[in-house]
Amino acid sequence: MSEQRRQTERRIVIVGAGMAGVQTAVALRDQGFAGAVTLIGAEPHQPYDRPPLSKAVLLGKAEGSAFDIDFEALGIELSLGHEVTGVRPAAHELDTSSGPVPYDVLVIATGAQPILLPGASGVPGVHLLRTLDDAERLRPVLAEQHRIVVVGAGWIGAEFATAAREAGCSVTVVEAAGRPLAGALPAEVAAPMAAWYADSGAELRTHARVERVEPGSVLLDDGTRLPADAVVVGIGARPATDWLGGSGITLGAHREIVADDHLRTSEPDVYAVGDCSSFPSGRYGERLLVHHWDNALQGPRTVAANIIGETPSAYDPVPYFWSEQFGRFVQYAGHHAPADELIRRGDPSGAAWTVCWLREGVLVAVLAVGRPRDLAQGRKLIEAGMRLSPELASDPAVPLKKATLP
Repeated sequence: MSEQRRQTERRIVIVGAGMAGVQTAVALRDQGFAGAVTLIGAEPHQPYDRPPLSKAVLLGKAEGSAFDIDFEALGIELSLGHEVTGVRPAAHELDTSSGPVPYDVLVIATGAQPILLPGASGVPGVHLLRTLDDAERLRPVLAEQHRIVVVGAGWIGAEFATAAREAGCSVTVVEAAGRPLAGALPAEVAAPMAAWYADSGAELRTHARVERVEPGSVLLDDGTRLPADAVVVGIGARPATDWLGGSGITLGAHREIVADDHLRTSEPDVYAVGDCSSFPSGRYGERLLVHHWDNALQGPRTVAANIIGETPSAYDPVPYFWSEQFGRFVQYAGHHAPADELIRRGDPSGAAWTVCWLREGVLVAVLAVGRPRDLAQGRKLIEAGMRLSPELASDPAVPLKKATLP
């Protein structure tokens, strides 16, 4: 059989119709794959982008965020509203709510699912913000300017609180840690961000643990009762891999799919990409689990090249994400560890500042608040493995690209 015929007769099935799944399908076509491509999604909606859900869609400025992609013209079959319940790699077959689906190559792009607040499921007025349906349920809550309690001061909690304040709601954010973004940034970087909440008119309560949620109120473990017409839970997400039990596909410490540096799983003809999987980073010397949009955009090109039979370079991106919160544009590129040297650029109490992390003098991560030029230059310097002068890098008047060392 000729290689062209073999490619044409192969059937690629992609599980997950979010950014990673959609981009894998598009990349296969862009790279010349002519065989069957099926995209399976659990939601009935046309595939859509998630970042606008916490912004334009939530505030009613947009009805949706469907990808501007002509799937029919690309020959991509959409199978929407079907839940995948298992996979049998030896048989090359998926189990779905509508019956078994055979595949020649499987790509798992199921993303992440929100962590639920214990005891809050089923309580009236408790919301998550992950899907289009979640955003649509929350739109009238904001429109009616309800009193809202947000549980969790991470990225999604801050973005929702921003939208709720813009809509005129009374907002209280409760966070079990002593500062916002405790899981993402060290205390000396995140602590100044607490003032952003007050500046916007939101109340931030740190060291605040939820004892239970009741209709109309949230009870904290110190006895404080917060009135709440609605409660929005944003305490993190975990890989959506529960359906892989018994499949033989290796999972990691966070229940994520363990992929290699070409995004292949432990089972033949099965790949994993996006929020549901981790990959080994040669750049950082550790396995990375990246729950951000850019990873779901970049990884599919590697997966598609592998499926087609090319030999791409190892997948080793500089992780990147952004967040719009309380009138500030926050961007982060790279990956830092607690032992890395922290360099400040500018006053963190001001409107624009940057933090750089150096490892043995080499720039490994940059956080920029209102300084997009620092982020753009820093990202390129990280990719190039450049060393920085701490003295020059700490001067916000010196462009980062001018702070490099030979």
